[in-house]
Parts: sequence; structure tokens; C-alpha cells
Amino acid sequence: ITVFYNYSGNDGDKYKLIKGELKQLLNSELTSQKDPMLLEKIMNVLDSNKEDFNEFVVLVVALTVACNDFFQERQNKKAN
Repeated sequence: ITVFYNYSGNDGDKYKLIKGELKQLLNSELTSQKDPMLLEKIMNVLDSNKEDFNEFVVLVVALTVACNDFFQERQNKKAN
């Protein structure tokens, strides 16, 4: 919740992230990501105009699931 509000509202509505705010959030919070098209991919999945808090939660959950899957696969490879 704090991360969302740290980036939302810089360009207006505190309850929505516009594309530039989302880009800033991703670049600051996900510094290890190397895909220059990540923002576009995420925006295509979410609302293409503005992202509200509910959509942000969906994004966080999707990232959590993806990271969990990645680390589970990595753990399984180490065990073998």
C-alpha cells in the first residue's frame, strides 16, 4: 500500500497510477528487471489508461506468483 501511494498522485489523482508513475515505480522497486518492454507488457495486461489500487494489487499478486514459481523451479533444480 505504501509503495503504491509513494508513486501515485504525482501527476494528479492520488488513487491512480498513470503510465509514467508506474514506470517510475517499476524502475525504482524492480531494479533487477532487464526487460525494456516490461512496462508495456504490464500496461497491456492492466488498464491501458490508468491503474487504480485494485489493479495494482493484481499486479503485485501476479509478480509474487511469478517469483514464487521461479524460486520453486530453482529450488527443485538444486535438489536434483
